[in-house]
Amino acid sequence: MARSEPAAAAPDADPAHHWLPNFCSWPVLFALVVIGELVALVVVLSDSDVSVPTWQDFGTASLFVQWLALVWAVCLCKARPLLTRLAPWMGEFAAYTLMLVTTVLASWFVFALDRNLALGLVVNDADQVRFVLRNSVICGLVGGAVLRYFYVQEQWRARIQAEERARFEALQARIRPHFLFNSMNVIASLIRTRPVQAEAAVEDLADLFRAALGREDVRGTLGEELDLVRGYLRIEQLRLGERLRVDWRVDELPRDLELPSLLLQPLVENAVYHGIQPLSQGGTVEVVGQLGGSALEIRVRNPCPTPALRRGAGNGMALANIRSRLALHYGERASFVTEDGGDFYTCCLRLPLAR
Repeated sequence: MARSEPAAAAPDADPAHHWLPNFCSWPVLFALVVIGELVALVVVLSDSDVSVPTWQDFGTASLFVQWLALVWAVCLCKARPLLTRLAPWMGEFAAYTLMLVTTVLASWFVFALDRNLALGLVVNDADQVRFVLRNSVICGLVGGAVLRYFYVQEQWRARIQAEERARFEALQARIRPHFLFNSMNVIASLIRTRPVQAEAAVEDLADLFRAALGREDVRGTLGEELDLVRGYLRIEQLRLGERLRVDWRVDELPRDLELPSLLLQPLVENAVYHGIQPLSQGGTVEVVGQLGGSALEIRVRNPCPTPALRRGAGNGMALANIRSRLALHYGERASFVTEDGGDFYTCCLRLPLAR
């Protein structure tokens, strides 16, 4: 059997490079728009003790602030590849300086344009130096708060991604010894009596661990996950024989749907280890999938042994891991429900079809 190539290393995810967001993305632009409107409102209300603010004043201030925020976004978006190569404190200082410089130049340009074209956007008795200085001070305060906000947000996102990788690696570590030892024992018992099946089991085991443990990313497709589960069950059927029966009903599910890896395999492993193996007569593991509207539902169902035969609460880690990973990837759009009906135990995954 040919030796498989090592999986490609994932891109370096140094948290130091996560301090500056992508200002070309829609979420960041939307945040800038909201912050800009709040700044324009504060600027207009701050002059209310001199004159009554009007919608025209607010519109003029909003136009200037939003235009300035757009200039910020374009400059920081284009400069981001260079800024992320610097040390975080140097990059922050450079981004802050860039925002101040663009504010000074934009304020000077708007004042000169208003005076030359007599647009009346700036108060007639306003001084150019005072106008530019006032906008620069506001930019210094707001710009510092904005950069700090995005810094905290990106650091939080980097920590969440690190926790997700840790959860995934913990799940891999849990599967590796338990399943590997059982599989090797099965293969060893088949080598002399059934060498063809032993060779097939080795190939299944290699494919399973290459797919489940040889990858550094945490996303795959539903088709890959189903193939992973089938490979696992083929090996377990060699060990348990006729005691393990499988009822597959997943033909209507979209195989190209993207989802986090190792969502179904731990559930099926729990069904075999806690539901089938303790029973002398064995039982059936049901894997049923169906589509409904904008979501799909997958149920894994297995018989429950009597309380005296149960192996205890050994599956809590996998279930908690799956819940946390679903919350991270999908938020409230996905759900994971378990039901202990006495005679049967059911795990139900509900995933959105849209990314």
